[in-house]
Amino acid sequence: MPAIQRIRPEGLVASPAFSHVAVVPPGATTIYVGGQNSVDSQGALVGGSDVAAQSARALENAKTALAAAGASIGDVVQWTVLFVNGADIAAGYRAIAAELASDEPALVTAALVAGLGVPGALVEISAVAAVLPDTAP
Repeated sequence: MPAIQRIRPEGLVASPAFSHVAVVPPGATTIYVGGQNSVDSQGALVGGSDVAAQSARALENAKTALAAAGASIGDVVQWTVLFVNGADIAAGYRAIAAELASDEPALVTAALVAGLGVPGALVEISAVAAVLPDTAP
């Protein structure tokens, strides 16, 4: 089965942090991870007003959700990261950038929002992943 293609076309900004286009071949299983905040298993906010701590925990929660569906961070095709207006976006990204970095990085959409569903949450991370069938004999 062909691999997922992550494309960074000439003529668009070249970045090691994200790709512009992803092509998922037929037969892949698509996994959608809903928005993950910085909460513990009881739903309590973790990280207080520290956007870096919240970003790291939200990513850990997204990884837990991916694993529950048989996927890993390397299978992610698209990340969506929402930051609350006024949050230090650079600090939030620094906290998760090393884990998102790859030779073929996923697509990334980021946006500033007025607020999130979890009171006090400064960041929310969602993902779309694709897992190719095992082709081992």
